[in-house]
Order: sequence, then C-alpha cells, then structure tokens
Amino acid sequence: MRATPPGEDPTELSVREVWEMFLDAKQIDYTEETLRDYETRLRQFVRWAEDQDDIEKIGDLTGWHLEQFKLHRQGQDLAPATMKGQMTTLKVWLEYAAGIEAVDDMLPYKVNVPKLSQTEETDDTLLAADDAHALLQHYRESRVKYASENHVALELAWFTGARLGALRSLDVENYQPDDQLVWFRHDPEETPLKKKLDGERPVGLPPETCEVLDVWIEQVRPEKRDGQGRRPLFAGRQGRPAASTLQNWVYQATLPCVHGPCPHDKEPRSCDWTERNKASTCPSSRSPHQVRTGSITWQLNSGLSYEAVGERVNSDPDTLRRYYDKASDLERLEQRRRAFVDQLEFDSDDN
Repeated sequence: MRATPPGEDPTELSVREVWEMFLDAKQIDYTEETLRDYETRLRQFVRWAEDQDDIEKIGDLTGWHLEQFKLHRQGQDLAPATMKGQMTTLKVWLEYAAGIEAVDDMLPYKVNVPKLSQTEETDDTLLAADDAHALLQHYRESRVKYASENHVALELAWFTGARLGALRSLDVENYQPDDQLVWFRHDPEETPLKKKLDGERPVGLPPETCEVLDVWIEQVRPEKRDGQGRRPLFAGRQGRPAASTLQNWVYQATLPCVHGPCPHDKEPRSCDWTERNKASTCPSSRSPHQVRTGSITWQLNSGLSYEAVGERVNSDPDTLRRYYDKASDLERLEQRRRAFVDQLEFDSDDN
C-alpha cells in the first residue's frame, strides 16, 4: 500500500491510491468482514473511474462523475438495497478523501444515496423453518453426512442465528457441553465480532445439536490449529477456514436436493450447482445471512421476545423488527398473538 510523502499534493493522487490509503486507515476501525465489503464496493468505482478519460487524479472528481457512476450501476439492474449500499460506501470513502484534503469538502454531499422503502431496504429471502427442519432431520438421520462440516455449520447457524464472522470465531474451548452452550468471544486481531466486546455472549443449544458437536469434535473435526495456536471449532485442512469457505459450507448444506427432489427439475448427479464451489449459484440454496434471517423469524414465531432473541443473536430489538423479522401477517397472528385473543372473549357471567 502507498503512503503519501510529506509535502505531496493529495489532490494529485490517483483514485486507486486513495482507495488503498482508505483501506489501510480503516483497518483499526472496521472488522475484517466490513472492510472486505468496503473494498469490494469501492473497487467498482475505482475501475469505472480508471476507464474515464477525464479522470486522471482524485482531484478531478466532480458531482457529475458521481451521478454518471450511479447511472452506470443502475443500468446493471442492481437490487435497490445493493444500490444504496454502493452509494453509501462511496460517500464514506469521499468523506475520508475530503478529510485528507484530496477532494473538495462538499464532494461527499453530492453523492446521491437512494432513499428506499422498508420493503426495498430488506431482503425477504430466508431459509424457511420447514426447510431447515427437513434439512436438519436428513443430516441427523444420515450415516454418511452426520456431523459433517456442512451439517455442523447448519446446526450452529440455525440454532444460534449468529453472523458468519461470529461462527468463524468459535474455538473448541468456546463450546461447553455440560452447560449446552457456545460462548462467542471477541479477538480484535484474528476473529473480531461485529460489535466487538459488546458481541460477547453465551448462546444455549438444544441437546441434539450438542450431540452433533460432540461427534464432530471427537471423531470428525481435523485436529488443526490456527496461526495463534487456537483450536478453531470449524477446522479445515489448513486450520481456521476463511469466511468464504464457511459460507460455502452453508450454501452446500442448504441445497434442497440434499433432502428431497430438485425444485428446478435438475438431476443432482449432473447438476453444476451441486459442485463444491458452485452451491451458491443454486437459486434455492441459502447464504449464512439468509439462514440467520430464517432463524430469527423462527425464534420469534416460537414465542421468544424481541429482547430475548436480540440477546441470542447480538442485535437490538428495533433492528430485528426492521430487517430480520420476515413473518407473514398470518404467522404473527397465529403464533405470536393468538394468546391475547382468548382474553378478548366475553365472560359467561357478564350478562
């Protein structure tokens, strides 16, 4: 990465150089996962800017360029929430650039961030509770797949509702079989939690999940350590798996053909989507975030309060209501509010 020599005019830096400086500077402020998201979103703008004849340095950027980039990305049929994330990240980066006097102070305010409705702002795709139950039953009854890496990843993702980074942070020692729980711990260097120390928490597990973990640790898990000498609960051949590897395990675990017929009329043995690194391309497989969303909705439907679920999944109740609770109106009535209806009946003595 490039450091700016004393006395150099920052407006003369290239767009790529300021992008790299931003990523370096924010390593202290952001988790690895957040930084990776910023890097990916901003790379789109950097590549676009490098293709423009009238942008040779960061100081050449104008509000007109920002609007042209927005129109360019809109032409790629991005989802509204993706578009908002793209432009919000661009604004954050330009605020950094303005702070080091590489662009005009007012340039960040010229980024046109889309305003979305709540429906547009959230993704309704989730792993439905019925599908999760069918998948987990299949794994629990399978002689071959029981306590496999895919099975363990789905068990913990579903019953904790944790974020991908939190799942990856778990060590063998964080699992307490006698208490039937896992402890999520924050390590700022190697396995940071999104909310840092505020993200540390114990999360209880059902007995069946603990049985799966016991077999995984005692019989299946590779006896590997990471670079710090820690024993990652999710261990691969090289130690603690990359986030992308763990993500792929979840995608593989949620392929619908794992437990039933293919809903897309494909033959699993010859389908490209069943290949190890292509499971994410199946329209019916689910990402860790979509499993988290499904788990949170299921926990709420099971009668847990927003506060209780929020403590388990490390999110405040308002965020759960706005972004994660995907229950239908009928589900809310039948599974959460039905108890109150009984209190509205006329007492037989009230005549």
